[in-house]
Amino acid sequence: MVRRAGLIVNDAKELAVKTAVSVQQKLENSGYEVLRVSSSGGMVGFANPDQHMRPLGYSTCVPEVFNSPIEFAIVLGGDGTVLSAARQTAPANIPILTINTGHLGFLAEAYLSNLEDAIDKLIKGDWEIEERKSLIVSVMRNDQRRWESLCLNEMALHREPLTSMCHFEISIGRHAPVDISADGVILSTPTGSTAYSLSAGGPVITPDCPVVQLTPIAPHSLASRALVFNDSEPVTVFPATPERLIMVVDGNAGCYVWPEDRVLIRKSSHPVKFIRLEEHEFFQVLRNKLGWGLPHVAKPDKE
Repeated sequence: MVRRAGLIVNDAKELAVKTAVSVQQKLENSGYEVLRVSSSGGMVGFANPDQHMRPLGYSTCVPEVFNSPIEFAIVLGGDGTVLSAARQTAPANIPILTINTGHLGFLAEAYLSNLEDAIDKLIKGDWEIEERKSLIVSVMRNDQRRWESLCLNEMALHREPLTSMCHFEISIGRHAPVDISADGVILSTPTGSTAYSLSAGGPVITPDCPVVQLTPIAPHSLASRALVFNDSEPVTVFPATPERLIMVVDGNAGCYVWPEDRVLIRKSSHPVKFIRLEEHEFFQVLRNKLGWGLPHVAKPDKE
């Protein structure tokens, strides 16, 4: 039986392309058939308001070559590449090993400094899977789906530049609708709680919590603060604003949302499967990447 491995590469980054050559050669020398694709296939992009929107389902980002049985996929790039690769692999239940060739590498499992060791462990099967919850974001008009994408981090719906504050009516599951006046709202997963939501004042949530977070962006009321609720509750956002709004998903997908539209957010049945080569300590990642929990040391006065 042929053993297959996927290789997802950010072709826009020279370092990622260069690294892909050596990774592919190592896998092929170990008996794998390597199926290489560009991470751009998972970047849905932004719908032009003057053109027909993309009504395709979220699973259409999976490359055709990934329809064959694949043991794992290696992702070469930064955090944006990982977010794109999640759309290409999660619907096909393919676990991914993320190797950082970018900057922060918050979602990275391995780095170029330990690349050889990481690939050796992968080939030997010396790894485990950590599942991260994902969301399905759909733009609906009546009963028609106008746009859809898988979301690992967050969905942000906000006003256009130079327009006034927006009003949102938000329905969470069986609960009574709530009204929020703000520049925008963010719906994030626990994975996304360390991204845009954190910058907007939301709390950090550990990845194992089965929740979704709602964070207003620059709210008009002091009472409008982040809300955390069970991820089994579907969310519908109605833009109670006469102007069109901008929706951005994971920073690399999005579209305009018009007053007659609604945004539906629900938990996906396809989690993103991250390969862990060693025990994943989330607090240590927060400490190393964001400086969380570091002791405060007073600086001595200059003479």
